[in-house]
Amino acid sequence: MDALEPPRSTRPSRLRIETDTEAMERDLSRLVLTLVELVRQLVERQCVRRMEQGDLTDEQIETLGLTLMRLEEAMTELCERFDLSPADLNLDLGPLGTLLPRD
Repeated sequence: MDALEPPRSTRPSRLRIETDTEAMERDLSRLVLTLVELVRQLVERQCVRRMEQGDLTDEQIETLGLTLMRLEEAMTELCERFDLSPADLNLDLGPLGTLLPRD
């Protein structure tokens, strides 16, 4: 070590990542809405399966139908609020295909 050279720190330097807070908010919103949409679709399929098997009363079918309809409307409103389309929620998993089934 040269006498004129500043001493080297033994601590690893911290890496700072410059982030765009708007982009981070949008990406986080997209991820959360994607997970909610995935669960919504799974619940909807389960309800249809149970309805087809005759496991539900007419009152339960009516309640589930209204609930699923309201949830779909809420998802549409949230997508509009965060400027996302339903296609934006369908994450590409590479060789596995997309997360959500394509309509």
